[in-house]
Amino acid sequence: MFELIRLCVSFLASTFRSRAALQAENLALRHQLLVYQRSIKRPKVQPADRILWSFLARAWRGWKDVLIFVKPDTVIRWQRKRFREHWRRLSCSGEPGRPAVPEEVKELIRTMSSMNPTWGSPRIVGELAKLGISVTKSTVDKYRLRIRKPPSPIWRAFLKNHAKDIVSIDFLVVPTVRFRIMYVLLFLSVERRRIVHFGVTEHPSAAWAAQRAVEAFPWDTAPRYLLRDRDTSYGDWFRRRVKSMGIEEVLTAPQSPWQNPYSERLNGSVWRECLDHMIVLNEAHLKRILAGYVEYHKRFRTHLSLEMDSPLTRPVQTPDEGKVIALPQVGGLHCRYERRAA
Repeated sequence: MFELIRLCVSFLASTFRSRAALQAENLALRHQLLVYQRSIKRPKVQPADRILWSFLARAWRGWKDVLIFVKPDTVIRWQRKRFREHWRRLSCSGEPGRPAVPEEVKELIRTMSSMNPTWGSPRIVGELAKLGISVTKSTVDKYRLRIRKPPSPIWRAFLKNHAKDIVSIDFLVVPTVRFRIMYVLLFLSVERRRIVHFGVTEHPSAAWAAQRAVEAFPWDTAPRYLLRDRDTSYGDWFRRRVKSMGIEEVLTAPQSPWQNPYSERLNGSVWRECLDHMIVLNEAHLKRILAGYVEYHKRFRTHLSLEMDSPLTRPVQTPDEGKVIALPQVGGLHCRYERRAA
């Protein structure tokens, strides 16, 4: 601050000097500033310096011509910073405009939203009003829990309530060693996650898919519902044959594989547990591979959704029944374990 006062006094004294003396002094000062600029990369600027140059920038048009130690953009940035700080101080002074929401109200909003996932913010506002708590919708939106609901609770309820009567089908695409594409049609009973039937072909058609349905459900074993996607392989022939068997088709929405989750999960299991570890030679080889895996899947593989039981229930063996032995399955990719007496 003392240096700033000295500069102001020097400025007032310069008004009484001769023009030649002022030009000489100006030349000397400019030369020293050039030397200073070459010698020091970054000068130290104090708050008083910023205030002075912010004032000069507003009051003097030629301030950019004599500015050396910083760029003109820096001075403009100083002024904008002072403007922001000025209004920040004004806005932070005094009491806030909206009262704080009590913690017990916040917790109550979270509890209501978690226990009632179908409630929207207006419903919670109304319920709180009945308890003598007045809050706005924006407050509820801020503190409510965002629960990820399933895309369609109604569709999920349908699958759960009719699991005993549903068989889902889906195609699985498998390449061979000679780059030929094989199509596998899997029939899965939803209730026990049991693979009912499968078929393999290189050229799927509606007639071929209809014949696989007949083979999967002989006599009076046809389910009530058949869950499938909108693949073009299920043509008019397939639909007529399924309808004649007394089966009602349930179609998933376009591009919605989550609506057929059981078949999608089965396709992933077939790849992860079997096909990812083998090279398929041809159609006959693929049929042998899948026959072994289907037998292992329905008789021995445990499922979390079945409380760690297999689709065809396995009996529990007690330790007194003998020693545990391992029996290779699916060409040695998996093992099943049994107790056998020595």
